[in-house]
Amino acid sequence: MNRREFSAATAASLGALALGMPGLALAQQRFEAGRDFRAIDKPVPVDTPAPKIEVVEFFWYSCPHCNAFEPKLVAWSKKLPPDVVLKRVPIAFRDDFVPQQRLYYTLEAMGKLDELHQKVFDAVHRERKPTNREEAILEFAQANGLDVAKFKELYNSFSISAKARRATQLQNAYQVEGVPALGVAGKYYIDGEVSKGMDRGLLVADYLIGEARKAK
Repeated sequence: MNRREFSAATAASLGALALGMPGLALAQQRFEAGRDFRAIDKPVPVDTPAPKIEVVEFFWYSCPHCNAFEPKLVAWSKKLPPDVVLKRVPIAFRDDFVPQQRLYYTLEAMGKLDELHQKVFDAVHRERKPTNREEAILEFAQANGLDVAKFKELYNSFSISAKARRATQLQNAYQVEGVPALGVAGKYYIDGEVSKGMDRGLLVADYLIGEARKAK
């Protein structure tokens, strides 16, 4: 979903997409900057210490494209080599995206992200329960057995606000145009438009991870 689409009142659902065969595709094809991915003019600082390679997924809980991409990303992440670290970054193209940024980082701070990350997507896209306001987010926390008082304290804390600001800074540094999107090694950017679909984008990411590895 690109920035222009975020101004619309509703978003169309994605159709089912089949994953390709990364090894075969990579053996048959080279990917090129400007055609399959975008090279970042000014390298983005990464948090992952060398020699590991950092891959960032930019997403928005309310984005149907991100919801459809999530199981594919999870399957892909389970096959990543040990020297690759996947980070998730919730984006904020507008101020009303910030509550979901705070939700993500509060779940992370409480050690509940692995358990509840998919449940947030399910609440939005299957149960049609919005999680874009603090009141609704607190209802989600309570419904999932969290300590609501502790959740609210963290949600409104300086540390969570700082993480949300950092997420937006990273989004801007990668010049994210739509989500889901991937940033690789602080050098490369992939989204569904530039890579002609995010299934293909995962193949491009595999290729760019290899390029980043060779450059070290």
